[in-house]
Amino acid sequence: MTDLTEWLHALPGAVLLSRNDVIVYANHASAALLEAASPQALLGHTTNEFVHPLDKQRSSERIHRVSESADAGAATPNKPSEFRIHTCRGNLRMVLISSVAVEVDGAPAVLMCGMDMTHQSEIQEQLRESEQNFRRLFESMQDVYYRTDAQGVVQHVGPGVRRVLGYEPHEIEGHTAEAYYPQSSDRDAFKAAIATHGEVADFSGQMVRKDGRVIDISISSHALFDHNGEFAGIEGIYRDVTQRKNLERELQRLATTDMLTGMTNRRAFLDLAERTYAQSRRKGTAMCLLMLDLDHFKSVNDRFGHLEGDRVLVAFTQAVRAQLRGSDTVGRLGGEEFCVLLPQTDTASAAEVATRILAGTRAMRLETVAGEAFSITVSAGLATLLASDKSLHRLLDRADQSLYSAKRSGRDRLGIDVSTDDPGALTH
Repeated sequence: MTDLTEWLHALPGAVLLSRNDVIVYANHASAALLEAASPQALLGHTTNEFVHPLDKQRSSERIHRVSESADAGAATPNKPSEFRIHTCRGNLRMVLISSVAVEVDGAPAVLMCGMDMTHQSEIQEQLRESEQNFRRLFESMQDVYYRTDAQGVVQHVGPGVRRVLGYEPHEIEGHTAEAYYPQSSDRDAFKAAIATHGEVADFSGQMVRKDGRVIDISISSHALFDHNGEFAGIEGIYRDVTQRKNLERELQRLATTDMLTGMTNRRAFLDLAERTYAQSRRKGTAMCLLMLDLDHFKSVNDRFGHLEGDRVLVAFTQAVRAQLRGSDTVGRLGGEEFCVLLPQTDTASAAEVATRILAGTRAMRLETVAGEAFSITVSAGLATLLASDKSLHRLLDRADQSLYSAKRSGRDRLGIDVSTDDPGALTH
């Protein structure tokens, strides 16, 4: 066995030879693995001495099994299996051990080979822990992970979809993403952005929950490509941003609304008028402005107080809105002065609107909290966009001049600007 012993000592893996579970040979690698002073220091010890108590039964059964196979003439080796062992210094290690029955000098024995797996086991444990942490994070994250194929069919969706859309993941997978968009235009815009840029970040849209409620979402995604560079689908996340969007909409409303009347405030009205003016100039379409000012409103405040004056402004707002189309906008410029934007409207049609507003205001029957009845009237000034108008300011100025013309003429009436692009036209 001398030549064999030399070969076994040269092996990098631990090798033990035992008879009746007593170690009769150990190579240098096994001494290093078991932290023995030398291979000879292991001789005479049983292999079971080094096995962790929780693994002793399993170790004994394996040794018995290989011995039985040898007696049956099969000598079938045990498959490699991990065991916890204690070294001579009391350290715990994880070792991958395989064994087979052999015959040495005419006597039966068991040859065992071991490999230190402690470091690998630590790595596996770290991987398991990392996977568990990832799974917990994946399960609890507010965002919804998803992946689709090239046809838009959802291949995988994260558990966050339960919170966001109210569906179980399996109810989403296998269906096209379009099925959950209330407006196809949102999905089309998203697909166009992905096709153009390859990715999107915080892309706005809407989706329909299982209970039918429409929510606002924010999508961050990127395109997937196969090994040939062909488009293969989309991967990304989306989240419910309804609360944020509602807050933004409310802030926008507060920033653009007159708090007393609910009308568009001065800044928002002038911004809209500027955009409408530019569009009308570009397309060559008609546009009118109607300036309104309540007659003798100061006397209402002086006579009944400012709270009653506020009630009058609210009632007047409702009367004006009743005469307007959906495309028209009325804004409060300040105090008792208002302006109506009439896009795609000629002078004659705008004058009809103004006449209805004057009549509706005149017909209002107001009453103070104390029960005293009174009425109000309004004066109006109308101006139509001209080709010669170089700014919205010019149109506003002509409407304002028409208003004061109506005031000077006795109030409760309409003043119409008669300016034309003819330099010789009269203006009043």
